[in-house]
Amino acid sequence: MLFIYYPRCSTCRKAKKWLDENGFEYKKQDIVEDNPNYNQLKALYEKSGLPLKRFFNTSGKIYREMELKDKLAEMNEEEQLNLLATDGMLVKRPIIETESIVLTGFRQKEWEEKLK
Repeated sequence: MLFIYYPRCSTCRKAKKWLDENGFEYKKQDIVEDNPNYNQLKALYEKSGLPLKRFFNTSGKIYREMELKDKLAEMNEEEQLNLLATDGMLVKRPIIETESIVLTGFRQKEWEEKLK
């Protein structure tokens, strides 16, 4: 299991605590120090079955500063993935990846249903 997170994010800390309390073993990837590249993001997106917008940190400062709410609709998938690969702070976190699923954000009920 891969846990992609930002150590200073309170939601990521809650997710990590939940994983630890439930006995999950995982490899950590700091989203700022080791931002997912285009290929990793594309693989996560394709495995997830989620809309690509779910991979954007829509409440983040950079997202707002770049006015991406309006711009994403005009961008194709490749452009969006390339943009995500430029800065980990644009990426929704945490992300959990197992052999069969990818989850973005920490919604405890969803994680309980899909990871147990």
